[in-house]
Amino acid sequence: MRNGKILFFLAFGMLCLAASGISAEVTSPKKIKILVVSSYHREYVWSMDTQQGFCAAMLKFGYFDSTDQAAEYTKNDFIETSRVIVKKLRMDAKRKGSKAELESAALAIYRSARDFQPDLVFLGDDEAGEYVGRFFLDSKTPVVFWGFNDTPVKYGLVETAERPGHNVTGVYQSGYYIESLMLLKAIAPGVRNFAILSDGTVSGRTHYKAIEYLARNGELPLKLVQTVATNDYATWQARAQELQTKVDAFYVIHFVGLKDKAGNAVSTTDVIRWYSSHIRIPETTRGHYVKEGMLCAADDSGYKQAYEAVSIAHDILSAGANPAVYPTRTPARGALMVNRERARELGIKLTETMGIEAYIGAAAP
Repeated sequence: MRNGKILFFLAFGMLCLAASGISAEVTSPKKIKILVVSSYHREYVWSMDTQQGFCAAMLKFGYFDSTDQAAEYTKNDFIETSRVIVKKLRMDAKRKGSKAELESAALAIYRSARDFQPDLVFLGDDEAGEYVGRFFLDSKTPVVFWGFNDTPVKYGLVETAERPGHNVTGVYQSGYYIESLMLLKAIAPGVRNFAILSDGTVSGRTHYKAIEYLARNGELPLKLVQTVATNDYATWQARAQELQTKVDAFYVIHFVGLKDKAGNAVSTTDVIRWYSSHIRIPETTRGHYVKEGMLCAADDSGYKQAYEAVSIAHDILSAGANPAVYPTRTPARGALMVNRERARELGIKLTETMGIEAYIGAAAP
């Protein structure tokens, strides 16, 4: 009789719960909130490469349910799937660029993040690391970066590459400067020296300082003669035209921060169009600029940068990996790339002995 009363009250309790709209079943797991902070604007080729790598990895690890969701996220910078809510915020550092503008953008992102309350934050590239990273350092939120140029420790977010020591880890770019110059030398054997052409942005400065360091230590296959680093487009153009009569080649390391006389950002398309029609010596550069029309590069692969970052984040989210002891890493080099159309403009005949691994642009007629 006593057992019967117990069963009655249990059944009555379950009916009351159902009537009140409260389920007695186990609720679905809470969706993971992921914040992506991108340093750059949507149309920047490097941004498009990292976006593709990010989406591919999110699909592989089951955070996106379909390619349609990846496309929606790419379009809207926001997606909610069966497992995650992903929000992207952009600094637009290539078109803004001043310290005051970047600090203002970083503060706005932090305030938005505070409302969003992410479970994990991605920092895409250097400006996000330098200006936004400090807001999350030593917080309870794990942080994974990609695209830091040259070294992962320069913004104080990690102690060493092998043992980060804080809540931050990620993926950095080793640069492949030597490999890019060796490819240039293979394509244009007569080249003996070069000058650097760069803007004066955080990313540009990191790259050209790394090349200058290698030059001082005698590690480059070509002699570095001079470095041009300016955000003034007219000055950049004038120096390029002047130097092409004095050096054999250029290392065009970065130019997204160039501004015209009115202070407006000059598009990479316009820069490359002008460069190709006015500069008649060969150049090496970075992979995404080869895709836009420059001669050659050992690709540092934005796709791989973001893909590897998601892989690290998956270890943190699914297996409880601790960023403080999770070593940072750099992916394997991308392809040795050559743009056929630029080679044809310069009168360079491409052969199989040059070690080229990927061709961009139409084949020569």
